[in-house]
Amino acid sequence: MKIFDLKNVISIKDFKKEDIKFILDESSKFEKIAKSQGTSNELSGKILGIMFFEASTRTRLSFETAMKRLGGDCIGFTGSDESSVIKGETIADTSKMFESYSDAILIRHSLEGVAKFISDLVNVPVVNAGDGAGQHPTQTLIDLYTIKKEFGKIKNINIALIGDLKYGRTVHSLSYALGIFGAKMHFISPNELKIPDEILHDLEKKKISYHETHDLKDVIDDLDILYVTRIQKERFSDVEEYERIKGAYLIDKNLIEGKSLIVMHPLPRIDEINHDVDNTKYNKYFKQAFNGVPVRMAILKNIIKH
Repeated sequence: MKIFDLKNVISIKDFKKEDIKFILDESSKFEKIAKSQGTSNELSGKILGIMFFEASTRTRLSFETAMKRLGGDCIGFTGSDESSVIKGETIADTSKMFESYSDAILIRHSLEGVAKFISDLVNVPVVNAGDGAGQHPTQTLIDLYTIKKEFGKIKNINIALIGDLKYGRTVHSLSYALGIFGAKMHFISPNELKIPDEILHDLEKKKISYHETHDLKDVIDDLDILYVTRIQKERFSDVEEYERIKGAYLIDKNLIEGKSLIVMHPLPRIDEINHDVDNTKYNKYFKQAFNGVPVRMAILKNIIKH
């Protein structure tokens, strides 16, 4: 029987294909409990320590829900001003304190690499809930789970990732995983927000093919999935540059009417997907958000040991 043996969840690069498949299979077992159609005591008596130095709604709430659906509990903070970091305490000392109080640590931070840094300091599992423009591995697992549920497979899926591909950590993680499963990827963005060269080099090294374009119309008729991302104002040092390119792509009902595709988005959205898409068959982004609960239940159950 396959056992999930990763101690930490820091980067999707740490996952083998078999690890991903294991989590996706495990996630399906928690769907009913995630919908209040059953209960679990898998993590009864266990505590998840939440260190969120960056704002979050879905990631934090779905992890808290996942932990509580498994019979466990949560402690923590959701902003630097709620912790002793504001008094000058180092993140290392804060992490050691959380190690004393909890059975696993969930961290979100604006700086890339912080989750890995903390995982090297503590002796409890660490889960990366997003580190700057780096990685967001649990969101990737949610995305893959959503794709598998919709299509029954991931291999040969034709997917366009569109919007902020430079700073969008969800895209960075997802592109690696899609490559592992043999999906056909199209990267669509303005020049200023192209996917980083190091990610493309990694894909090329693994002989994973991809296609880059600025124009969605080049590929929209062939797509199974349109994966839309927000232009992230908080990642820009130049507000004028943000204002100039924030409306680069707008997905509305007219654009996708009659197409054989679904629309995904890690959320939050601003104005990149018109609300007229919400009540159509194309909208899968709210289902995608719900899928965060069973997937994160599967992750927590398998990294927090009894």
